[in-house]
Amino acid sequence: MKKILLLTPLFIILFVGSYYAASFLPMNNAHKLRAKMADAAETERLQTLGAQAMLYAAKNGFNTTQCFLLDMRLNSGQNRFFVYDLKKNSVLYAGLVAHGSCNTNFLEKAQFSNQPGCGCSAKGKYKIGYKYNGQFGTAYKLHGLDTSNSNAYDRYIVLHSYYLVPNRETAPLPICNSLGCAMVSPNFMKQLAVTIDASKKPVLLWIFE
Repeated sequence: MKKILLLTPLFIILFVGSYYAASFLPMNNAHKLRAKMADAAETERLQTLGAQAMLYAAKNGFNTTQCFLLDMRLNSGQNRFFVYDLKKNSVLYAGLVAHGSCNTNFLEKAQFSNQPGCGCSAKGKYKIGYKYNGQFGTAYKLHGLDTSNSNAYDRYIVLHSYYLVPNRETAPLPICNSLGCAMVSPNFMKQLAVTIDASKKPVLLWIFE
C-alpha cells in the first residue's frame, strides 16, 4: 500500500530550524524532573501492559519471550515502538513509529479507525504474519486480533519501513504520517526483522494509547 509523506515546505523549515535550535538549549532542573516523572509513568504503564501481553501470548500460542508494544499516546517524535522482554518485563530497545494520517494533509496526534479506506491507525493486538518484499522493502503482514482492528489485513495494514522516518527522536516535533501502517525507519526495521525472523512462534504487536 503506497504511503505518502504529507509535509508542507513551511513544516519542513520549522522542523529543521526547531530541531537544531533545541539541541543547543540546556535542560533546567524542572524540565529534568518532569522528564523523569514521565519516564517513570511510561515504565509503569509498559510493565502493566507487558504483563497482560505475556498472559495473552502464553494462552494464544505467541512468542512468550518478546513482543512489540506501540504507545500511540506519545508524540510521534518520541521513541514509542518498544521491543519488550516478556520474561523480564522490561524494554529491550525502542524506536520511532509513524501513525496514520486519516487521509488528512498531516495529523500530529494519532486518531484511530477500523474502517476500510480511512487511512488511520487501528488500536488493538496484531499477529505479525508473513514476510514479503513490498514497495518500501521488507514488510510483514499484520492480522488484527480485536474488533478494533479486525479489518487490518484487508486494509493492507502492514509493518514496514520508510526512508523519511528518522533514526533518532525529534520530539517535540512530530514525524511523518503513514496511511495506517506501523511505519518505522529502515535501520529500525532491520533490528525488528532479526527478532521476527528468529521467532518460532508468531510475535505479538500491540497498538494502544
